[in-house]
Order: sequence, then C-alpha cells, then structure tokens
Amino acid sequence: MNILVTGGAGFIGSNFILFWLKQHSRDRIINLDALTYAGNLANLKSLQSHRSYRLVKGNIGDAPLVDSLLKDVEVIINFAAETHVDRSIQDPGIFLKTNCLGANVLLKAALRNKVKRFHHISTDEVFGSLPLDSDKKFDEHSRYNPSSPYAASKAAADHLVNSFYKTYGLPVTITNCSNNFGPFQHPEKLIPLAISNALEGKKIPVYGDGRNIRDWLYVEDHCRAIESVLTDGKIGQTYCVGGLTADISNLEIINLILKMLKKDKNLIVFVKDRPGHDRKYAVDWSKIKRELNWQPRHTFEQWLVKTVDWYKNNVSWWSSLKNKKFTEYYNLQYPDL
Repeated sequence: MNILVTGGAGFIGSNFILFWLKQHSRDRIINLDALTYAGNLANLKSLQSHRSYRLVKGNIGDAPLVDSLLKDVEVIINFAAETHVDRSIQDPGIFLKTNCLGANVLLKAALRNKVKRFHHISTDEVFGSLPLDSDKKFDEHSRYNPSSPYAASKAAADHLVNSFYKTYGLPVTITNCSNNFGPFQHPEKLIPLAISNALEGKKIPVYGDGRNIRDWLYVEDHCRAIESVLTDGKIGQTYCVGGLTADISNLEIINLILKMLKKDKNLIVFVKDRPGHDRKYAVDWSKIKRELNWQPRHTFEQWLVKTVDWYKNNVSWWSSLKNKKFTEYYNLQYPDL
C-alpha cells in the first residue's frame, strides 16, 4: 500500500511512520511536511536510507505539489496541523490557514485523485470543557463546543472532512484523540516541558490551580488505534481514542514526574491561567474497543515511566529544541518565571 502522511516529521506523525513501517514493511510512505518549528527530521533519522520512505518538504496548502504526490497513493493520513493552544491564542491566523484551508486542499486533491481512504487526525478539544466534578465523558455523539482558536480550527476541519464524505462520497474516517505523550514530543507541551525543566533544575510553570484534567494517550497506543481504524474501521465513521480510565490532574502528573526524577516539589511555580482554559477532558473510547478491539496496552503511570526514561536518555534531542526562538516564546508565555 502507498500512503501519503502529512505532518510526518511532527510528534505523532513521526511516531506513526516508525510504527507503520515496522508493522507493514511492504508499504511505502511519502512524508509531506513543512518542517516548521514543530517538525524535526531527527525523529526519523533511522529512516534516512529506508527504501520505503520518502520525505518531501512542502506545505499541504500547495495544491500542485499535493497533486504531484498522489500518483498511486491509496491512503492519505492527515497529521499536519498547528496544535499548541497557547500559540493559537497568540496568533489564530496560522491555525486557520493550516488546519482548515490546508485540510481543504488535501480533501480536494484526494477527491480528484480517487484516493481510497482519507483519514483525519483530530482532537477531543473540539468538544470543549467538562466541569471538574462531572462524570460525563466525550464520545462520538458529543456536541462540538471548542474554546480555543486551535480547537475551533480543528472542529472546522472535522466538519469539512465529514462534508466531503456526505456531499462527494469521499471515503473518510476521523479519530478524535486525547492528549498524546511519549517520545519526540516538543518541549513546549506539558509533560516534556515538566521533564526537561526538572532535569535542568528549572522552574516548572503550572497554569492556575493545576487542577485541570486531561485524558492522556500514549503515542504508541494512538498509532495502534489509527492502524485499527485504517484496517477495520467503517467509512464515514468517527472514533474517539483515549487512554485513561481514571482522572488525573496536571498537578498530579507533574508531582509524579518529580517523584520519578527525585526532584523537589519547590520547582513548581503557579502562573496566571491561560485565557479560556478548559477545566476537564474525558474520553469514552468504548466504541473503538467494542467495534475494533482496541484498548491501551499499559496504564498511564507505566507509560509515564517509559516517557521519563526516554527524555532522560535523549537530552541532546530536546535540549537542541530549547534554542533562542524557544526561549523567546517561553519568556513571552511565562513572563513571571
């Protein structure tokens, strides 16, 4: 099978490519990535001479380029997106351009080239926020109610993908995943930021009271879920993918990381809360378990130990990303540190 992966140099995309070629060695992957700050060729260093892998630097909004890559491609998997909520608050425009208009270019190209499957990677953030004391969970029937520009741009893309299925008959599937974590995640995100700052002996910023709750999904489990949808999922269907069975707050996660690293809790600094900060996400992943026999392989804490160990053993990878531009962004985002 020939696959076009967009955004394959990013965190989830690179993990997926490595996973897929390990599991499906006869398949071929073209990786189309704009190589923004979030794309990192070091993630895929092991594939530099792989006969079944090809990197193309380019933007998903470049229609002629996308068309030129789709000869003999059977499946498009769209990971390409701007994803960091904080950055979407600073500049919503780039999120609309990539996440909405870029998706439109891909969908039109998929239709023109008669692609057999268009799989779109989305987020549980499109559903908005739950109260902290709620026992409800997001599922495939939850109402869209995005809070941030990032979530709104992903919600719009979801609707667009579904419209191409209903209007044009494009064979699509969507996965709405919860917060991913694991190897190769950019240090601007909560878990790698906490780990890397702790290893450096730097303060760890925590928004508000730190009680915000997310559903956490280890990236390898996410890759397995996408594989299940691609092989056995039904056309036109959406599948929610989560990783937890019990709630855990951001502050609890940071305390676990500090305990694993034997670091003092005085590294934690509470900072002014993010505007429009969602209090809680929780995902009901019973549909994908019931229909596709998928579920996480290990507990959150087991995967967190594995993640902490990876960042401990790959200091050169993440330290190179904490460069001058990152520092400028960091100081703007956390002026009180």
